[in-house]
Parts: sequence; structure tokens; C-alpha cells
Amino acid sequence: MTGAPAHGARSVEGHEPGTQIRAVCVVVPVHDEEALLGRCIAGLRHAVHHEQARVGGAPVEVVLVLDGCTDASASIARLSPFRVVEVSERRVGAARATGVEVGLEALREIYGPLSDQAIWIASTDADSLVPAHWVSSQAGLADQGADVVVGTVRPDPADLTHRQRAAWQATHVPGRANGHVHGANLGMRADVYAAAGGYPPVEEHEDVALVARARATGATVVASDDAWVLTSGRQQGRTPGGYARYLREDLVGEASA
Repeated sequence: MTGAPAHGARSVEGHEPGTQIRAVCVVVPVHDEEALLGRCIAGLRHAVHHEQARVGGAPVEVVLVLDGCTDASASIARLSPFRVVEVSERRVGAARATGVEVGLEALREIYGPLSDQAIWIASTDADSLVPAHWVSSQAGLADQGADVVVGTVRPDPADLTHRQRAAWQATHVPGRANGHVHGANLGMRADVYAAAGGYPPVEEHEDVALVARARATGATVVASDDAWVLTSGRQQGRTPGGYARYLREDLVGEASA
């Protein structure tokens, strides 16, 4: 994993530098993730510390949204230093939307009035591990002119078969962003989020729909592999058409095409 880009050092793809990020809201939906949630929280703690230790770093509010959990996820989440919210939506879009609402309200209660342009909303998943510079990388790209950052993910190779690992290596180039939208590695300005209508309350593909609407508003969307996120390579996911389905059904076929 590489270091984060310097804040304000240059514009993104010819765009003028953007409004500097003054606060960050990180949202993590959680549904029965007791096996991986602790790892996720540890990564987020490092990412928060990295951003707040950086000169000019922004305050970060992390919201863990427990959505219909029936395992030990709630107990694990409450041991963390982060804000915990419980819902019973069983829809990842609704869970993410609740997390954003709670996080933005908390930031304004703590730090007073903040412009939506100066607030960054970052998203990851409970089965994922963000690198230490994850928040700083997204905020840096925003300061350079990005309204939306579409980051890359990499499946845990320990979860893949030999054929899947070989197919992944054949179809993904390290350091090159493919532009695919993943809720496990996504961020955008709060004003763009609002203009796009927020996360739709759906069971899957809420991230793709949100980014599509953000593009339609004219937002500057930047794809980046700077802070790639390690995510679960499990073959049976929480939704029928999510990342697990891609790994199970499409990955090897892409490599053979």
C-alpha cells in the first residue's frame, strides 16, 4: 500500500482544487459479521489516527450501523471507540443512509456549522480492512478537486481457490484503478451526496446507483487505487448479486475471455 497524496498539491485531472475537507463521516453497515468486524474496526482505528495525526487533518466520525444482527457483532461493535446505531432494515442501502444521517448530525453537534462541501462521507464494509492512509487518501483527492472517489478492492487471497487467485492476477493490474464502484471503498462530498439523493434504500447495488446519480449532477468522479481495501473473498455473500457472486461466477470467466 502506498502513501496518501499530499493535500492540495495539485488538481485532479485538470480540475481546480476543491473546497478543503474539514470533517469526515465514515459509515460501516454491519450484518452478522462477528468473524471479521474486529479486523475492520482495527483498520478504521489506524485510519482515523493517521488522519488526525496529519498536519491539517480533519476530525473523523465513524458510525457502525448494526442491521438486524443476530450474532456477536453488537458486542464487538460496542467495545470499539466508534458510534454504534442499531436498525432492523436488512437492506444495506437503508443502513448506509442511516449511518450518514447520524454521522453528519454528530459532526455538526460537536464541531458546529459545517458546509456540506467541506464534509466528506466515506464508506466501507464490515468484512473489509482499510489501510492506515485510507481516510487521508480520500480527503487528499477531495482537496485536489474530486467530488467522488471510487476506490479499488482486493479479495482476501486466502478465501479464493487457486483458479480464482490466478484469474484475479490476470485481470487486475496493481496500481491501476478499474473504476468499478464498491461500497467497501467509496467516498463523496456531503453536498454531492445530498444532490444525488443519498443512498437508495435497496438490498444491493446502492453504491452503483448513488455514483451514477452523482455523475448525472456533474460531479467530478475520480477512480483511485492509492488506498485499496482488502475485502472478504467469500463465495456466499449477504446479497444475491454482490461481490461474492462476481468472485463465484464471473471472475474466472473474465480471465478466460
